[in-house]
Amino acid sequence: MKIGLCILLLAAIVLSIRTRFKMNRWRSSESSDRLAKAIAQLVGTAGGLYLSLELLLTFLGIPEKYWDPPSFYLFKPLAVFSLLVAILQPYGQKLIHYYRNRRM
Repeated sequence: MKIGLCILLLAAIVLSIRTRFKMNRWRSSESSDRLAKAIAQLVGTAGGLYLSLELLLTFLGIPEKYWDPPSFYLFKPLAVFSLLVAILQPYGQKLIHYYRNRRM
């Protein structure tokens, strides 16, 4: 089951990078530059969310056992949540762009 989840997560990461790559098509001319930017955006978004959520939960005084359980998981749950939000971000951006252009 863990292998299946890892494969599913990896497929979602690849699709998100592909979408970000296509969204950056018009911003830069070099193909390798666009891929590097797409990967950097994904990692930056996920990392920023992870740090923000960890600091927020620490600031609120929520015990660490709830949001950072012992490592019997393959990944930290908070890190997986941050990565999932970062994976879904370009699709949400495309959806918002679609609805804004539809109104005009």
